[in-house]
Amino acid sequence: MAVRAIRGATQVDADDRDQVLEATRELVSTVVERNGLDHDDIISILFTATPDLVSEFPALAARELGMGDVPLMCATEIGVAHALPRVLRLMAHVETDRPRAEIQHVYLRGAVALRRDIAQ
Repeated sequence: MAVRAIRGATQVDADDRDQVLEATRELVSTVVERNGLDHDDIISILFTATPDLVSEFPALAARELGMGDVPLMCATEIGVAHALPRVLRLMAHVETDRPRAEIQHVYLRGAVALRRDIAQ
């Protein structure tokens, strides 16, 4: 079994606590589903938010999904002037038998624009 990193991102319409939590739950759930992961496969998840999102910690959404025993961390993305606003990102470290080429990175909502080459 290998350790793999899975990337993902989503965008919200406003810095609203409910939107941040809903979008993050959707992102985490989609990463888990598309990569055929079980709870015990998840080693850790690093969440980032653009500097314009401060209403809630994205990690709370993962805890609400039952990931209270998974190490979770939140950080702020660097404030690049031309960056897409209101974006939540994650990097999940997982154990999986899938080769790197079969990992499904997940870009949802407006964040599809970040990685059109791999967004589904």
